[in-house]
Amino acid sequence: MPANDLSKVHELVSDIFKKPASQKEWNQYKLTKEQVDFFNEEGYLAGIKMLDEQQIERLRNELSGLTQADHPGHDLFYEFHSNESEDPSKILFHALGAWRITPGFHDVLWNPRFLVAASQLLGNRAVRFWHDQLFYKPAKTGGVVAWHQDYSYWTRTKPIAHLTCWCGLDDSNKENGCVQYIPGSHKWGLLPKPALAGDLNGINEFLNEEQREQFASPKYAEVKAGEAIFHHPLTLHGSGENKSNRPRRAFVINVFADGVNSDSDDELLSGVPPVAKGTKMEGQFFPLIYNPQ
Repeated sequence: MPANDLSKVHELVSDIFKKPASQKEWNQYKLTKEQVDFFNEEGYLAGIKMLDEQQIERLRNELSGLTQADHPGHDLFYEFHSNESEDPSKILFHALGAWRITPGFHDVLWNPRFLVAASQLLGNRAVRFWHDQLFYKPAKTGGVVAWHQDYSYWTRTKPIAHLTCWCGLDDSNKENGCVQYIPGSHKWGLLPKPALAGDLNGINEFLNEEQREQFASPKYAEVKAGEAIFHHPLTLHGSGENKSNRPRRAFVINVFADGVNSDSDDELLSGVPPVAKGTKMEGQFFPLIYNPQ
């Protein structure tokens, strides 16, 4: 029996989050001017509270089920990689499309903490959903995510008005493979696209001498479970192996400002009907999730 496709529902379907009832309630989630300025200058912003303990535990439980290939909603994933690592001794679980399958991962799109911050970092614009991701690096054997720019995988949409939110379900640090950033690299322009789970430092061959100097001094974005990191679509980032005795689980919400168009006549996501080139991204799979007006 196929699972109910939650992509047809563009509002909260569970009680995991509460929709604010007034502008004052929305405003409590606003980032400070200093935080927005830091994001614009450095290309990322870490340590933004997104989830409480109860919400974290609920999403961990949903993730545990979703990692199983026999999950009843499996056919709704856009992509499912039980192990995307190119190193046979390492494991990197990576999947796209969980928002269609379980209530919690559906509703994180409508988490008011996320929506308000995302709109601010997109220049106070209306926010439209692009796609989600799940990442799971098991203890001791967790594989790398190679250094990359998100937009290098998204050139089928334009203009560049995108934003990524990475949210940890475990404490994330250098030992268990936290996300690393090259501050200011969002100003470098678009670089070639590497294999996502290939050589961690493969991007290095495409950098000039000045960029290599900056690349040699990454910033480790260590965060607590339930905290998020936002980054610009051109910010260079990656993450190392999980060498700890703890898992490193996370989900990612990718969005763009309302008004981004398709730049391809092919499928934008596996199983999703094509959006004609030059046509606005909208509809069932790319819903408007927040309008600051």
